[in-house]
Amino acid sequence: MGLTIREIRDNCIKARHLMQRSRQQKFAVGAFNIDNQETLIAVCRAAHEKQSPVLVEVSHGEVEAMGLDNIRDLVDNYRAEYGIEMYINLDHSPTVEDAKRGIDAGFEFIHIDISHGNHEATDEEIIKGTQEIVEYAQFTGALVKSEPHYFGGGSKLSMEKIDYEEVKKTFSTPEGALDFVTVTGIDTFAAAIGNLHGHYPVPKVLDLELLQRIRDKIRCNISLHGGSGTPLHYFEEAAKIGVSKININTDMRIVFRETLEKVLKDNPDEYAVVKLMPEVYQAVQKVVEEKIDAFGSAGRAVL
Repeated sequence: MGLTIREIRDNCIKARHLMQRSRQQKFAVGAFNIDNQETLIAVCRAAHEKQSPVLVEVSHGEVEAMGLDNIRDLVDNYRAEYGIEMYINLDHSPTVEDAKRGIDAGFEFIHIDISHGNHEATDEEIIKGTQEIVEYAQFTGALVKSEPHYFGGGSKLSMEKIDYEEVKKTFSTPEGALDFVTVTGIDTFAAAIGNLHGHYPVPKVLDLELLQRIRDKIRCNISLHGGSGTPLHYFEEAAKIGVSKININTDMRIVFRETLEKVLKDNPDEYAVVKLMPEVYQAVQKVVEEKIDAFGSAGRAVL
């Protein structure tokens, strides 16, 4: 059905309050990518079980498959059904136009990522596009997130080892973060401290000392992308330092596919897909609950 502008603005105010609580109470909110309705159900069940606030997020591919308005309606319907605190993040919007459509659809969190759509984008292009979305979002109050350069990796299971010497070249710096936040006016800075999109053969290593220096330098929220495949103790420490949002995607996709393959193999004569899904729900829900516990957001929902 869609939301009224008053409802959208009220939701955005609540989302801002959530980010404030996360900073004050030293917990991070999980932003869990959904590929389909089944993944959304798993996230909702985990949020209900843990009484945790959650973000569900979609990138360009999921938006093309499901539709912005359909995603908005699904989230609103399940939020009411499960009685949970849940918001939507439009992740990695590659263009200004895509980000504006997310704002118009009533998404509470918007990630404008000019460099994702164009790896060769100049600093000036990234800043200009980000500034335009910050200004546009004032109409609804949506929180805008961005970063000053391309963030590497991909949301998939990778067989390649992480070349940390190359990754370090893309690390955020406290001074660079401050300059970007100041010139753009964003609500949330996407920090690069060793986090990387995707799941790799070796665990990721986060530079928490660098994170602390960035936290000391900027006043806005901090988000970590590429949370999959990261030892949980890093999340616990990052939340204490002052990270407000952590993105999880690939860990959920891996367990979804592996569990579905197992269920299909165990039930070769079953063609009613709905009967095959409960075990898949449970497996994805378990991953989400594990992250919620590490983020410290269990019991933090405000309804």
